[in-house]
Parts: sequence; structure tokens; C-alpha cells
Amino acid sequence: MNRLTPIIEWGTLLLCTGLVCIFLLIIIGDIIGKGAPALTWDFVSTLPTDGMTKGGILPAIIGTVMLTLITAVVAAPFGIGCAIYLNEYAPNTWFTRLIRASIRNLAGVPSIIYGLFGLALFVQGLNMGTSLLSAGFTLGLLSLPYIITTTEEALRRIPASTREGALGVGATQFESIRDMVLPSALPGILTGMVLALSRAAGETAPILFTGVAFYINNPTGYLNQEFMALPYHLYMLSTQHQAIEEVRPLAYGTALILIMVVFILNSIAFYIRYKHSKNEG
Repeated sequence: MNRLTPIIEWGTLLLCTGLVCIFLLIIIGDIIGKGAPALTWDFVSTLPTDGMTKGGILPAIIGTVMLTLITAVVAAPFGIGCAIYLNEYAPNTWFTRLIRASIRNLAGVPSIIYGLFGLALFVQGLNMGTSLLSAGFTLGLLSLPYIITTTEEALRRIPASTREGALGVGATQFESIRDMVLPSALPGILTGMVLALSRAAGETAPILFTGVAFYINNPTGYLNQEFMALPYHLYMLSTQHQAIEEVRPLAYGTALILIMVVFILNSIAFYIRYKHSKNEG
């Protein structure tokens, strides 16, 4: 009986993994099969026309890219700086543990709550209005807990001997962190940051309240204006359009583009992790 237990456990895990992969492949295969015919150069390089029933999704692609860049600029410096302070400088007190617990709890807050908070703080409180900047700041707050947590975990993996060796040759604590700890932890930091940004790129609820629009005829736009984004564009084509059946191929094409964007971001994270593991080996 005891000899069969590991086999049963392993078989159960393998079965669950296989079922998840099968359903995932079915979903992705359905999206690719119905979205691939819509993927043309005009689809990714032109503006929507004829009431969003024809044309392309260029403004939504540009809006998503700009939104992700703003999110990175807002979240990365604060998230990495906060993680460095918590792991390298902050004493191990009840207050520090409370801060860590609060950060982990914030990671579990529904994204729509961040959207309402962004509406109250950035759109109304700071008079930034519904704009690309307001949405980027909101997604930056959404990404902060993930970046802080992953960065702190990456810093914890660096052996204490690395810090002690730098201090032993006369370096200050700041120089030890800057020249020894951060370069060693950089792959883990970048991996966590890219994964957080890939999640932010697919969010709809936070930008719904802070600046996304159904249609913008200017694909470049400005930071203080409304913008288009792939997640919201997909939502509108799938549920709110007056001719849902007519635009369904465009909706599948938009979904496929969004999956490709997220897949590229995740692939970058996996590549960074792979190169780091290969170099360590």
C-alpha cells in the first residue's frame, strides 16, 4: 500500500496537469482558429471604420503599449526601492512584518477596487481627468505589490556572504547593495517586473474608470487624453457592440493580438530566467 502511494499521488498530479493543459489548448486553439483569418497588415496598422465593423485596431495597440510603459515607469522604481528597503535596511520588527503583510494583502485586492481608487485619487482628487496618465498611474499601483514581493524574494536568494564579502573589503552598505546584491538579483527582479506588467496589460476594470474609450480617431494621442486599449476594445466588441455577430471575427482577432502581447512579455521573463539559470550552471 505504501509503495503505491507515491505512484497514485504522481499519477493524480499528472492527470490534473494534463486536464488543465488540454482545456488551455482547446481555448487557445479556438481563438487562433477564429482569430487568425482577421490578422492582416491592415488589421494591425489602420484605424477602425464603419462603426467599428471594419478597419484595424492600431489605436488600441498603441494605447496598450503606452499604458504598459507608463505602468513600468510608475511601478518599477517605487517597487524595487521599497523591496530594497524592506530586505536590506528595515529592522525585523512588528511594524516591518505588518508592512509586508499589508503588501501581500494588496496583491489580492480585486482590480476593480484599484480602478475605483484611481478614479477617486487621480481622476477627481488630483484633477488629472480621464486620461492615459490616470490609467497608467492606477495600473502602477496595481502592479506595485507584485513587484515589491518578487523583488524582495529575489534579494533574499542572494547569500549573506556576498554582502559580508563586500563589507569586508571596505565597501559601504549602499555600495554592497549597488555593486554586488542588485546585479546578482537582477534576473529575478526583471522576471517579476515583466510578469506584473503582462498582467497589467490585460486588465480592463482599472482602466474602465480612469480613461479608456471605445473609439479614438488619433492613434498617437496624448498623456492627458482618453485612449483605446486592447482589453477594453475586446470587451466592447464582444458584449456591447450593436452588431456583435458582424464584428465577432474582429473580436477574435483582437483577442489573439492580446494573447500574443501577453505571451511575448511572459516569454521575455522565461528567457531571462533561463539565461540566469544557464549562467549559474
